[in-house]
Amino acid sequence: MALTAGTVQAAVNASCAARHKAVAQRKEVLLGTNQFPNFSEKAGEKKPADADCSCGCEHKEIATVKLQRAASEFEALRLETEAAAKRPKAFMLTIGNLAMRQARAQFSCNFLGCAGYEVVDNLGFESVEAGVEAAMAANADIVVLCSSDDEYVEYAVPAFKALNGRAMFIVAGAPANMDELKAAGIENFIHVRVNVLETLREYNAKLLK
Repeated sequence: MALTAGTVQAAVNASCAARHKAVAQRKEVLLGTNQFPNFSEKAGEKKPADADCSCGCEHKEIATVKLQRAASEFEALRLETEAAAKRPKAFMLTIGNLAMRQARAQFSCNFLGCAGYEVVDNLGFESVEAGVEAAMAANADIVVLCSSDDEYVEYAVPAFKALNGRAMFIVAGAPANMDELKAAGIENFIHVRVNVLETLREYNAKLLK
């Protein structure tokens, strides 16, 4: 039988894995989970329960199917953040082109909010130095540079140097000079092509120590 051979379970599990990957990359949108999260929402004492065999027993000789909901990995991420001693704060260093800085700040707030981080948007700064000092005054754990691709040539490295390792530095976007920025020591870039879940897991590993 297909069931005892595990054929059915393998097909179901492959479908489950494909859907989880699509959710992680935001190719499938779960409103409020991987897109437009509620920044102030907390799970409180609610914890996800492990699902057992529906008949109340275990059948070790038969392969099982994974019963994880599509939102489960993002929910686990937010619970990890919520359980941490300090909730990370992300500060938007908005500068330059008005339309681009606003669009990238909104994108970044939604991106980082999926992990349950506190996000602080801003109207804009006259210089990266002013933005960095405002971020430090706000006790930010993350500083996200939000501007246009062309202006990153001017702003990214000076902002990174002004921050001087006092917080995680992120560039919102995938500018053409990304390799040059990486060579200067900038490691973090968020944009539509990155895996949101994997990226946020990496950030949690660094921020929730």
